Amino acid sequence: MIKRGRRLRINSAIRDLVRENQLNTNDFIFPIFVVEGENIKEEINSMEGNYHWSIDRLHEIIEEVESLNIKGVILFGLPKHKDECGSESFNNDGIVQKAVKKIKELSNNLYIITDVCMCQYTSHGHCGILDELNIDNDKTLEILGKIALSHARAGAHMVAPSDMMDGRVAYIRNILDENKYENVAIMSYSAKYSSYFYGPFREAAHSAPQFGDRKTYQMDPANSEEALREIEWDINEGADIIMVKPALSYLDIIRRAKDKINVPICAYNVSGEYAMVKAGAKMGLIDEKGIVLEMLLSMKRAGADFIITYHALEAAKWLKEN
Repeated sequence: MIKRGRRLRINSAIRDLVRENQLNTNDFIFPIFVVEGENIKEEINSMEGNYHWSIDRLHEIIEEVESLNIKGVILFGLPKHKDECGSESFNNDGIVQKAVKKIKELSNNLYIITDVCMCQYTSHGHCGILDELNIDNDKTLEILGKIALSHARAGAHMVAPSDMMDGRVAYIRNILDENKYENVAIMSYSAKYSSYFYGPFREAAHSAPQFGDRKTYQMDPANSEEALREIEWDINEGADIIMVKPALSYLDIIRRAKDKINVPICAYNVSGEYAMVKAGAKMGLIDEKGIVLEMLLSMKRAGADFIITYHALEAAKWLKEN
């Protein structure tokens, strides 16, 4: 007897009925880059269709996000001033802090996540405090705690440490709890790999390191057991959500994490993945809509509960069409 799997693929009705995974707008978080200044909506050269936004024009993108029924955003800030310790990152009147307050004025429903890191704010472009040419892990924790607390004070619902310093989740959790922000959640960039897929973001955020690389604190792409250890440590330290970054080349890590842990998983569909699709579509080599929706679905299939993606606005529109 022939096993006939095609019987359940014979038409769109049965395919819809037996479909195991589906995408919808609840799956997306949209990244927003905020900058000092006025009347700024400036397209990011390396990330076509994404922009630098000044505070006075944030209403434009927030209205679009909400109109597409996307539930959350993650904020990245570009300060005017940089120094060795990234002091603008924890300034209560800093760019991200002002953006959080503005979005809270504009929306009662949008979930606001803030990236907690130093690389955009330091003159050297690294994610921590330097001790000569090395990153001092424990001194960096003090700054990360200040950043997270300032974001919580501004009104962030969730903070997302992306620095990959050891012990930062526990440190931030303690700081938030001591200051009565026990309801502010933590999404940890738990398995953040040292990846070439970050190039366009580093241009967008002006965050490329001025010397060396980040291989001593971001993960080796060859390792997967290490990712599971990092994830387990972060959960034990109090992470509410863990993240795998990048997504496409690390779907196996998402799947292994899903099989082992019981907290939500975020996949970060990063800038290099986005830029490759845009370049291929511009050259007429691929069907952009089809590729994007297939990619995002693969992340869900691997086990991601939601996805940070620069495709969020377009994907939400395409899903409405289907």
